[in-house]
Amino acid sequence: MSDAPHSDVPQPTLLADYRPYPFTLDHVSLTFRLAPKGTRVCAKLSLAPKDGPADLVLDGEDLRLISIALDGTALDPATLTLTDRQLTLPAAALPAGPFTLETEVEIDPEANTALEGLYLSGGMFCTQCEAEGFRHITYYPDRPDVMARFDVRIESDMPVLLSNGNPVAQGAGWAEWRDPWPKPAYLFALVAGNLVALRDDFITASGRTVDLAIWVRPGDEDRCAYAMDALKRSMAWDESTYGREYDLDVFNIVAVDDFNMGAMENKGLNIFNAKLVLASPETATDTDYERIESVIAHEYFHNWTGNRITCRDWFQLCLKEGLTVFRDQQFSADERSAAVRRIEDVLALRARQFREDAGPLAHPVRPESYVEINNFYTATVYEKGAEVIGMLRRLVGPEGYRRALDLYFDRHDGQAATIEDWLKVFEDACDRDLTQFKRWYTEAGTPRLHVTEDWDAEAGRFTLEFTQETAATPGQPVKGARVIPVELGLLGPNGDEVQPSTLIEITEPRQSAVFEGLSARPVPSILRGFSAPVILERETTQAARAFLFAHDTDPFNRWEAGRNLARTALMALARGAATAPDPELIAAYGPLLRDAETDPAFAALCLRLPGEDEIAAALHGAGHTPDPAEIHAARARLARAIAQAHEEALAALYIRMKDDGPYSPDAGPAGRRALRLACLGLLNRLDNGARAQALFAEAGNMTESLSALACLIETNKAAGALAEFRDRWAGERLVMDKWFLVQMLHAAPDRAAQEAAHLAALPEFDWKNPNRFRSLMGGLSANHAGFHHASGAGYRFYADWLIRMDAMNPQITARMSTAFETWPRYDAGRQALARAELQRIAATEGLSRDTGEMVARLLAAGG
Repeated sequence: MSDAPHSDVPQPTLLADYRPYPFTLDHVSLTFRLAPKGTRVCAKLSLAPKDGPADLVLDGEDLRLISIALDGTALDPATLTLTDRQLTLPAAALPAGPFTLETEVEIDPEANTALEGLYLSGGMFCTQCEAEGFRHITYYPDRPDVMARFDVRIESDMPVLLSNGNPVAQGAGWAEWRDPWPKPAYLFALVAGNLVALRDDFITASGRTVDLAIWVRPGDEDRCAYAMDALKRSMAWDESTYGREYDLDVFNIVAVDDFNMGAMENKGLNIFNAKLVLASPETATDTDYERIESVIAHEYFHNWTGNRITCRDWFQLCLKEGLTVFRDQQFSADERSAAVRRIEDVLALRARQFREDAGPLAHPVRPESYVEINNFYTATVYEKGAEVIGMLRRLVGPEGYRRALDLYFDRHDGQAATIEDWLKVFEDACDRDLTQFKRWYTEAGTPRLHVTEDWDAEAGRFTLEFTQETAATPGQPVKGARVIPVELGLLGPNGDEVQPSTLIEITEPRQSAVFEGLSARPVPSILRGFSAPVILERETTQAARAFLFAHDTDPFNRWEAGRNLARTALMALARGAATAPDPELIAAYGPLLRDAETDPAFAALCLRLPGEDEIAAALHGAGHTPDPAEIHAARARLARAIAQAHEEALAALYIRMKDDGPYSPDAGPAGRRALRLACLGLLNRLDNGARAQALFAEAGNMTESLSALACLIETNKAAGALAEFRDRWAGERLVMDKWFLVQMLHAAPDRAAQEAAHLAALPEFDWKNPNRFRSLMGGLSANHAGFHHASGAGYRFYADWLIRMDAMNPQITARMSTAFETWPRYDAGRQALARAELQRIAATEGLSRDTGEMVARLLAAGG
């Protein structure tokens, strides 16, 4: 056996270099003999060359090769080339026709702190193979375009042994599973542990019975009912909305404590972060319930958009993720309030993806290169990918969209597809040329759509002129015009709609829309439903925004008008251009509060002020240098002014929205709680925590308890409540994550880093658990004024922990490093402090590929 060294210099993988794998792989047989420190994995691969002789290259990392045989004959080690990442058999050593390759390797799940491949979580064996984790289990062509049928045998003394597909046989200490559907290795899953199940079944549209089970640790089984209900609703919705029926006899979900991601769609065996499965009124918030519903649906929907049809290579990741995010957004919109869900989706998009597009980590929805694929599980791939799907649906209409999806499933079932394949089905089904539209996939950046108005009173003609441009992003200095679907309507002076919603396709750098026969100058409502992921720029007055806030018939744009009112006022306060909050803005909340009970969830969203990072981004975009301390102070001033002006209405709503009945996570009760707690957050500015103290004492659910606790932290009245909360929930790991998070989110900016250090020193801070680490560090980075404090203490503390975590779990470290994404937008002092910490991370000996790539990109933004 020859050992070839592997270069430590990361080399990018390029989309342009894609080549099909030179072998077919029809069938895989795997045997696992599980042991914490020395698991043996025996693999038998049924291979055949496609087009003549070729070297057989198999991926493999952290493996100890025990044996290897070709067609049953042991191979001479001298014929192999083995590196720390690959095993290669030369073409000359391989048969000209089909053959089998058998390997046995040993791996160490207990030492696998990266949680990639096969690892231990609290004594339970589990796997995470997306994107390239299977190569940590056995030697294999670990790429998504190699799809095979899997047979799996698990040997262990664990009572529950699970894998993909259908159960075939089991006995004392073993179980066998067979997946009849070809799949790539990233969808492989195995779980072995002491687990109990909540069981149910689902009758498919064709009359088959599917056995359902959610597997959890003993003691957690009473917190799975909502997840099971969400699963059954998802299955029914996918049948009725997309015509997709489940295709196995069983569907299993397993809740895992230690998990890098939210969940994973492995065929027939979804593995979930426990926080996205377990829920009870006492331990989970309304947001937790909504998230569980959404992610359960998302992973189930992957059965067709990701599993039955997967992506040809990792550059096509958005093909499965963008589409499946769009599908879970549709599901949640149907299950809850469509308007509220749309606003929440856009809030998330702007907070994460717009920020990504505007910084050093900008990349197209389909990137052209990567060093470490784990770093491209981004908001651009997921959330912007979903927006692109939504635009396609708007352009072709619901019926055209359904025709295209039916054709997609028929044409590509069982295949590894590309964005070109995806767009072609729309072109064929809807008779459209999508060449220009494809730029949404290939060009990075958020387009800016500038709008000007012209009113010809004599002719009764109203003209809107649109100009689009997209700023340069790393590696893409020049951008072409996009296809931008703009849904708009026109409102008359009395608030009536004089032009119903209509869709205009903007395809040129400059383009006009003309409306005739109007008796008075209208007020335009542009980009209704947020019909395209663009930044809308238009010269308008606060009075016009207030008019839309009061009268717009499109709920998204009504909310958007209020948001713009608040954003403009906060920007003025933060940069000293105003000495007091805008009176027109303060007054605009009056009609909202009077009408709040019509749709409490919507009113609650309208009462939520723009976040501090959003204001910083807006100031930076307008050519100003944001000051995090001034932004924090401005937001507090505006909230107090709104509370003072509308104290009576807020107090009355706070009382009326109280729900004395049993807790329900459904949209109606959750919306009333959201409005009540939004009122509490404003009133807390006036009563110095009095209502919050009373609510904390009487709260019957986690939603109210945690919100009251947050208010008490902000008024510096939380010491007793925090201790009480800690004592009550010390044994509940997911609730304690909330305890860490809420303290960091609401810590005073000048004490945020000090508070983080205090919490990190507590015995409850199990930093090796991704959820606990994210709670503390993610809370600090989300505390805008605290993380960006002028002392640099937030940067230093955060960098210290990233360096420590990188040696343990590079994926978590790389993703958390994005907290530094916006460092170039701030003043020179903060920039110097942030740059120094990024340079310190970059200089760390043994820094992982994951983190190294991210930090290098972040540093490059500083020139």
